[in-house]
Amino acid sequence: MKKIRAYISIARPDHWFKNGFMVLGIVLAFFIEPSLIDKNWFFNILLGVVSVCIVASSNYVINEILDASKDALHPTKKKRPIPSGRVNIVMAYMEWVLLSLIGLGTSYLVNPSFFVSALSLWIMGIFYNVPPIRTKEIPYLDVLSESINNPLRLFLGWFALLPHKVPPISLTIAYWMAGAFFMATKRFAEYRAIANKEIASKYRSSFAYYNETRLILSIFYYAIFCAFFLGVFIVKYHLELIFSVPLIVGFFSYYLKIGFKENSPVQNPEHLYREIGLMLYLGACFVAFIFLLFVKLPWLYKLFKVIPYNINPLWQF
Repeated sequence: MKKIRAYISIARPDHWFKNGFMVLGIVLAFFIEPSLIDKNWFFNILLGVVSVCIVASSNYVINEILDASKDALHPTKKKRPIPSGRVNIVMAYMEWVLLSLIGLGTSYLVNPSFFVSALSLWIMGIFYNVPPIRTKEIPYLDVLSESINNPLRLFLGWFALLPHKVPPISLTIAYWMAGAFFMATKRFAEYRAIANKEIASKYRSSFAYYNETRLILSIFYYAIFCAFFLGVFIVKYHLELIFSVPLIVGFFSYYLKIGFKENSPVQNPEHLYREIGLMLYLGACFVAFIFLLFVKLPWLYKLFKVIPYNINPLWQF
């Protein structure tokens, strides 16, 4: 059982919560096409979520395999199954191939658009982890190539329901930059936790270039970039969402505050559910965003002199 648990561990099922980023794509699909609610949509979403979890796990397995030598230099990651010698490398590669085939095969059963997005998620795992590209070792590209999984998951949620339309590009870019903000904050927390540039550089090559100033500046850059394109989406598609902006900005600020903690939990996002205050705040942001997405306030458009996008909300004030 210990051996089996080790092989399950390298697939990181505890990271599947990241596929929650699909939810925005699902909600947006209902926003664009309210008639979807009367159709048989549940099975597609269920099958889609299962396939994405398996594809993501295949990426985690190859990550564990190729990072083992570097993880052995990390104060806590050296206890992972591969660097600690609890997993056979050949068996781990077989697990990666099997998960890849099952995940991508299952995604094709949803629809071709969903399959292409799932394949893109898998390919980004290759670019991020596998030499000679291995973008995780290149400053800034490490953050941008990992965080692009956010908009890919948005696409996956969307295409599970609307395979013949493309999600709003403005929100897609904003979602990408939000992911970059979170990932850069993770890098910042990791750098501070190791507290030794030489050791940090051996663990992650990009840390030879990074320092605290550069990481903080990149965090600020991604946050502003996200805010700009979120604003474009709000003005173009649904001005009522402007009331969610103070909450969203507050969440970003709260997350960054946690990033400054000693041994910050943002180093391991899969454990952030333990930050009760952060989770409650995230829940409030999500509820406010969804509520406002399906509400119409005609006076708001007159105030800002904006032409409403032609979509009927679920209800109107």
